[in-house]
Amino acid sequence: MLHHVAAEHFDDWRSTARHLVQSDVPPDRIRWVDQRAEHSSGQGDLFQADLSAALPPPTNAGEFRVSAKFLSAAETVSHHRDPQRWELLYQTLWRIVHGQRHLMEVASDKDVFRIVQMEKAVRRDAHKMKAFVRFRRMEDESGEHYIAWHRPDHYPLRIVGDFFARRFNVMRWTIMTPDESASWDGDCLTYAAGMPREAAPSFDELESLWKTYYANIFNPARIKLNAMRAEMPKKHWPTLPETEMITEMLQQAPERTRQMIQTTAAVSTAQPFVPNTDDLRELAAASRQCRGCDLCQQATQTVFGAGPTDAQTVFVGEQPGDQEDLRGTPFVGPAGQVLDQVLQELGIRRDTIYLTNAVKHFKFTRSAKRRLHQKPSARQVAACRPWLEAELSAIGPQHLICLGATAARVVLGPNFRLTEQRGVAVATEYAPWTLATLHPSAILRAPAKQSQVLMEQFRSDLALWASQIEPSS
Repeated sequence: MLHHVAAEHFDDWRSTARHLVQSDVPPDRIRWVDQRAEHSSGQGDLFQADLSAALPPPTNAGEFRVSAKFLSAAETVSHHRDPQRWELLYQTLWRIVHGQRHLMEVASDKDVFRIVQMEKAVRRDAHKMKAFVRFRRMEDESGEHYIAWHRPDHYPLRIVGDFFARRFNVMRWTIMTPDESASWDGDCLTYAAGMPREAAPSFDELESLWKTYYANIFNPARIKLNAMRAEMPKKHWPTLPETEMITEMLQQAPERTRQMIQTTAAVSTAQPFVPNTDDLRELAAASRQCRGCDLCQQATQTVFGAGPTDAQTVFVGEQPGDQEDLRGTPFVGPAGQVLDQVLQELGIRRDTIYLTNAVKHFKFTRSAKRRLHQKPSARQVAACRPWLEAELSAIGPQHLICLGATAARVVLGPNFRLTEQRGVAVATEYAPWTLATLHPSAILRAPAKQSQVLMEQFRSDLALWASQIEPSS
């Protein structure tokens, strides 16, 4: 018997998939109906009957467990536009439950490969939505209301909704897409039906101010037309006021570049050296040529991040130390040994996490024959930030651990205070679960008695993270 089951969001699929697995219904006996696609095609009522009533009762009511990695990937893939995503996810779930417990670790598997590719596509689409949404001001009976319209490739609105609510929490706003809309009234985030482009305003008095700002930040020396079109697809141009100016600014670019070279002092930043790619190997190779700040002049080499490209957790420290600078690998010195010790105590393999630093070059002062760590300046940290952002964008981690105040301020903002906010998990634009803790080097530098206290705090914070990555149902 072929069963028709419907899903619109991840929770729908998860609930139904659990029932089907417990009923021993194999993937080839199910036809998954994508309710989002049905709504878009005007057939929204086609499968609105109580489909669950037709499902067989569970023959095995016991619990089954799958990895957090699969659940995280499945939730992200649920926002993909491919109507076959529910079928793919259930087929993978079925295989995991029926003997292939570690299937998600097999990157060469065709189902796992498809899931990873779809997961990356959704994350990239969410990233573009954050970059390309432009609000326009309107007045209604309640006062100012900011409205934006955006056409994504997939369904990223519910992924980025909380980000916009945090970023623009003091204003009322609505983001419209063809599939659904999100609104923030200052207290509550709600979702409603999609809206056509015509429903959003096309101009407001802020437009001229935005164009003036864009014209002033436009860098003619960094024109890469193919990269620009890849990062800013033409389908988004109608909602981006600055695109009206691109042709004219490109024509003026050679003269503006000449003027910049002659009259403008260079601003320290790594951004011109960061390639437009999500490939960590390409990013690492490019980082070796970085001249974004003066630290490259004394360091032995760039120390880029290391770890699996699909890591669910990223650890970010301050900068490489003496041993890291000599070997070109992060966290291989004394601080890395402290981290390894705690990871081993928690039963977590180091090769499952991605390790990097906010600053990629070693800053030091010399004392006799030793090189002593020196804290990087705020300007040097800011100059190196594009590398860290590129790494986090490429990986899209579920968990982000900031080791020390320098890394925490890059991720959580300049007002972060380690003594007050250590060990508190929060959501950030880089990862849904982000936590700041001590840097292992702080433990090593502390007097023996204090070092023991700091070590316990460090172990406790990482134990909290470890509890989040254990397999769950």
